[in-house]
Amino acid sequence: MKLTAYARACAVDPGKNLDFVIACADRAHPLGHVTVIDVPTGQVVLVDTVDGPHWSLEVPESWPSSLYRAAFRGDGRAASTVADSPDADVHFVVRGTGDAEVLVSVPFLTWQAYNRAGEPGQGLYYAEEPTRAARVGFDRPGGGPPPQEWEHGLIRWLPGSGLRVAYCANLDLHDQPELLARHRVLVVNGHDEYWTWEMRDHVEAYVRGGGNLAVFGANTCWWQIRLEDGGRTMVCHRDAVADPVARTDPSRTTVEWSSAPVNRPENALTGVSYRRGAGTWGEHMVKMREESYRVRFADHWVFAGTGLRDGDEFGRGALGYETDAADFTEVDGVPRVTGRDGTPPGFVILATADLRHWRHYGQGGHATMGVHRLGQGTVFTAATVNWGAALADPVVDRITRNVLDRFTQAAGPQFEPIGPAVPGAVLAACEGQLFAASGGVLRVRELCGQNLGWREADSAPELVALGSPREAYRGMPLGLLGVTADGRIVYRDPVPEPAPWRDLGDAAAGTVALACVNATYFAVAQGGLWARTAASLADGTGAWQRIDNAAEVVALTGLSSLLFATTRDRLLARPPVDGPAPWIDLGPADDVSALTGAAGMLVAGGRSLRWRQATGV
Repeated sequence: MKLTAYARACAVDPGKNLDFVIACADRAHPLGHVTVIDVPTGQVVLVDTVDGPHWSLEVPESWPSSLYRAAFRGDGRAASTVADSPDADVHFVVRGTGDAEVLVSVPFLTWQAYNRAGEPGQGLYYAEEPTRAARVGFDRPGGGPPPQEWEHGLIRWLPGSGLRVAYCANLDLHDQPELLARHRVLVVNGHDEYWTWEMRDHVEAYVRGGGNLAVFGANTCWWQIRLEDGGRTMVCHRDAVADPVARTDPSRTTVEWSSAPVNRPENALTGVSYRRGAGTWGEHMVKMREESYRVRFADHWVFAGTGLRDGDEFGRGALGYETDAADFTEVDGVPRVTGRDGTPPGFVILATADLRHWRHYGQGGHATMGVHRLGQGTVFTAATVNWGAALADPVVDRITRNVLDRFTQAAGPQFEPIGPAVPGAVLAACEGQLFAASGGVLRVRELCGQNLGWREADSAPELVALGSPREAYRGMPLGLLGVTADGRIVYRDPVPEPAPWRDLGDAAAGTVALACVNATYFAVAQGGLWARTAASLADGTGAWQRIDNAAEVVALTGLSSLLFATTRDRLLARPPVDGPAPWIDLGPADDVSALTGAAGMLVAGGRSLRWRQATGV
């Protein structure tokens, strides 16, 4: 007697009941055993008998939130963790009730999409076969993980991580978004390909509000689906012509997220897409074992403690069977996203793999590991389905720990590296460019989080300070405003090619730092904070006035109608008033010798070039 089974739900709360439906292949009265296993640890948590077409599990309050597997076996055999068949293996999640730092989403929707693949009218696969189904239900056996168990590597790694972890079914993200608010990071893992509009909205809102998203997977959020019948049926026509909703509610059409009429590329959330990624299948899947990532930004916090340098390879075997990527170009040997595919311009590429040769085995493309800010939260993507299978690699292990450790911290904004610094340079940001002046040379690079190099733009006078206003005012043009070693304020157009410097007037004697905000020049000189309106400098009237103490300030800038400064080890802020005002401490700022800001970001120079959001005031 061989049993088959399915559960009435993918997830259950502790203390609640989860009902299972049991059947026999020969239609006899179902009789046998069920063994329930905690998948992350492999521990057997329950053995029970089955007698009839229904079995109900009352989940003990003591069971931890986890992914569980119920293995059903026919009568006459000893209870075993091995089920009669894949159709007798039923996976389910016990949700968390506490405040675990990490929430792991289990991709039941993807598992169900592949259930009965190739059987006419039963599975969503294979993709272009005219007999594939457009609607599949959860009330049937199967729908478990594939033989490769893409999700299980990370799931089995987490118990030893020291992190507090809770689990949910990815369907919970559709109708229970309040689950997200309990956790600092949502983990999307393995092959999470099918998302509803509600899932997408809820996860994006969570990240924009300060949550973090770690995607240790790929082919993520590729197809939009709809749920019907109380969430027990998933609908995916894969074709706008065949989907009747395309005519009445185009945004809910079940096509690729990036396709018309939805036109909502998943890149906007994840930073990457399978459109630029690669895939190798069937007998060619072994090609995965030959590929490695190449480091492109070794100084980033994601690689801390790995010992890697730019150009090093790592993670052999982690790439595949599908990867995600952002469209990018090479700028002096450094990758920079183009944004043509919907990837946010702030997406920072950390590692790449050139997999264009995979077109001979499936789909050619790239893999781009990276990170970007989305509102107040951060998104990291490993950009490969097989990441979890490579966690025995110390580098892959350390990267995973770095991401989860940082994402679970409650700390506010932190400085993070964005590339090499120009030694001894003063800085200014203007018109999307970052300028550095040192040793009579003006250098320029794009103002972004990618580790771009500096290009020589022009010669420059010997400058002791540099700044730029957020907006132009009378007597304060929008451009580069510097203080020369002989005490003059000079102006230059903010262009990356040669341009003249123009004298504007006297600087405060002994100036070492300059800020331009609220139509006023502010300077740190002789241990004090000095001010002079732009109009008075332009007219040659008035004089510099000492307005406050600044004995420990080494760098100064204006941003968002505030003055920001650094001492030897702290970041400070105060309003740009022409009298004494308290400095607000915004946290540590070690090794800062120059400071500038634009677009809500503070940029610091020192041994390295770093930036952080100008929030927390």
